[in-house]
Amino acid sequence: MTEPREVLTGLGVGESPRWHEDRLWFANWGAQEIVALGPGGEPEVIATAPKPVGYSIDWLPDGRLLVTGEENLLVREPDGALKPYADLSGLGAHWNELVVDGRGNVYVNDIGFSFGAEEFRPGSIALVTPGGTVRRVAEDVAFPNGMVVTPDNSTLIVAESFAQKLTAFDIGPDGGLSRRRVWAGVGGDGICLDADGAVWCSDMADGGAVCQRVREGGEILDRIDLDTPCFACMLGGPDGRTLFLMVADWRGLESMGDLFAARTGRVLAVPAPAPKAGRP
Repeated sequence: MTEPREVLTGLGVGESPRWHEDRLWFANWGAQEIVALGPGGEPEVIATAPKPVGYSIDWLPDGRLLVTGEENLLVREPDGALKPYADLSGLGAHWNELVVDGRGNVYVNDIGFSFGAEEFRPGSIALVTPGGTVRRVAEDVAFPNGMVVTPDNSTLIVAESFAQKLTAFDIGPDGGLSRRRVWAGVGGDGICLDADGAVWCSDMADGGAVCQRVREGGEILDRIDLDTPCFACMLGGPDGRTLFLMVADWRGLESMGDLFAARTGRVLAVPAPAPKAGRP
């Protein structure tokens, strides 16, 4: 594939990239910012995030921005304030990624333990319905990370980072998840879906620096080897055919503070063979 070009530098760690209203939005971990990147490459800080790391973003059907907080799912109101949208405190304490399907169901995952401070425990996925009901819909997920929903709202795919696989669920009429299965035996952190039904996966396992395009069953269709670990990826651009890569130096948890201070985070971009599909 074409060599990635540099779009933006000087970030802490760029995470949770989303293409929304003709801009690339992302979480700038360490700086505690939610940023939108315009067509000319100019960044705009949209909001101050609720915590330094571990927050993700997506949008409700009415256009309001959702952000994962400590114990609540937060929504950005028209005045810019982040206010509680759903109380998640009874279901977990280590909230990570979120995705909203086309019907307004919100899926939020909890990694299950304090990363770097506790022994591994499996995590879970919670559902917040448009009516405000909150319940757990999947358990025993090995460090749930990026999630995507197919265009027909029928399937949710989640990266189980500690199991090095992508796991799929059927989405029921009530938003519940069933028929759990291995979608591909490929590791992933941040993921996104294209119109050919393939998933792009950033993978940092064992210090790797790669982003791979994989079809259901595990066949690798494309691979981008990078000189810096890739935390997440997202398709976007005017025609949906630009793959954005969020990269930064990674020296382990014990050096995370130094990583944020060093501002090695960058946004890279490369043409993709198929356009964006599904959500986010």
